[in-house]
Amino acid sequence: MLDLGLDKLALIGAVALIVIGPEKLPKVARTVGHMMGKARRYVADVKAEVNRSIELEELNKARKQFEDAAQEVSSSVGETFSTAAQGVSEPFDADAWNEPLAAPLSEPKPLRKNWRIKRSRTPQWFKHSTGVRQHVQSGAARVKRHRR
Repeated sequence: MLDLGLDKLALIGAVALIVIGPEKLPKVARTVGHMMGKARRYVADVKAEVNRSIELEELNKARKQFEDAAQEVSSSVGETFSTAAQGVSEPFDADAWNEPLAAPLSEPKPLRKNWRIKRSRTPQWFKHSTGVRQHVQSGAARVKRHRR
């Protein structure tokens, strides 16, 4: 960029004051400032667009690599599956089909009842009469409730 020091800016300001005049100088300076702002925004937009296009290219490359890897995995799984299917499709012995199935080793555990579901099935009037708390209260709120 331009290497402008304080002495060069002072010289430019003095020449502008002489050429433009003191009445029009603030308006011209404001206009130049607006133009410089627009130019900076335009340059920033161009940089952002270039960065977006570069990122898009990188994402497309990564997507292509991922699709290739997924295709390789899919083909290897397909080959393994076809090999396993061929092994399963081979005929079994006739004696193996006539053998009885083995009994399970142990009885399955009974399902544990969820106490929250069981508690929610209790009628509201019974909860109220037995003093089951339905809402959480802080200690201070509980003391205030029972104080006279």
